[in-house]
Amino acid sequence: MAYLTLHRKKLQDNFNYLKNLFEEHDVSWGIVSKLLCGNRKFLKELIDLGVHEIHDSRISNLAKIKEINPEIQTVYIKPVSKRNIAKMVKYADVSLNSELTTIRWISEEAQKQGKTHKIIIMVETGDLREGVMGDHLVDFYAQIFELPNIEVIGLGTNLNCLNGVMPSTDKLIQLSLYKQIIELKFNKKIPWVSAGTSVTIPLMLHKQLPKGVNHFRVGETLFFGVDLFEEKVIDGMHGDVFELYAEIIEMQEKPLLPTGTLAANPQGEVAEIDESLYGRSSFRAILDIGLLDVDPKYLIPEDGEFEILGASSDMLILNLGENPKHYKVGDTVKFGLKYMGALGILNSSYVDKLVE
Repeated sequence: MAYLTLHRKKLQDNFNYLKNLFEEHDVSWGIVSKLLCGNRKFLKELIDLGVHEIHDSRISNLAKIKEINPEIQTVYIKPVSKRNIAKMVKYADVSLNSELTTIRWISEEAQKQGKTHKIIIMVETGDLREGVMGDHLVDFYAQIFELPNIEVIGLGTNLNCLNGVMPSTDKLIQLSLYKQIIELKFNKKIPWVSAGTSVTIPLMLHKQLPKGVNHFRVGETLFFGVDLFEEKVIDGMHGDVFELYAEIIEMQEKPLLPTGTLAANPQGEVAEIDESLYGRSSFRAILDIGLLDVDPKYLIPEDGEFEILGASSDMLILNLGENPKHYKVGDTVKFGLKYMGALGILNSSYVDKLVE
């Protein structure tokens, strides 16, 4: 059976690297755990690092975090739907918001539960996902400050999440200026400018982060050690905290080209035929993992000598050429993972999860 391994020591190293980096810049931060898909074993590994704040986009995952350690500050990181507000207020100490109507509902629910709910107001800075437009911000805050059981603790933004707009010093300075305007206008202290995600870390590394930005929400760089500007692993971090192992369940020498009348496969694809390959064959391996678990384009083969040919719902097919490594049925093949690949695997109940 295919299985995913989390390497505890490499995760600890990455955490310590980021902890030291943020302490050096006097920046608060929380870990985004949504990649772990609520896996209790992996969440406990995260908490055991000494984390004080965890962010997630699924309320059920925040509930598990509170079960493991109620003292951790939990942050819900997407606009909440009306039907989920009661659960969100119960399990999230903080939420990211951009709709006045929703915040009013949160205020009403917080009163019912006898809580003060903290919010970060998301501001649109160009990527066109969630966020209040800057020219509406003062009026927006004027109404939020009147709501009972709501504590505004920050302004935030998301970049590079929808249209690929990258963070820049200018954009983050603008967000910091919004904070100053709000504080002066309403004589209120807003602790956080939460403009940092994994994609913003390179600005910090290159001393280009404005001083006003003082809070980060980090997931991908913790788990993959990646500099998202240059798409490479940061020196001193690990890119292989997660590794996937899949077992060979068939090994046969077969023609390189299919035979018969071709139509679209279940994925809607029609095979392209290179007539120069007629009469040629190679060794093919079938692995015990498929599209139900992961899209092959997010897999990084450790062995660069074979080719991923494609996948069906439950099987992955490799072209091993002449099979110089002498793979056989029962052997395991190791893959690194891109973020979306790890997300698919972690969301699959059909792949075992181990800690080493």
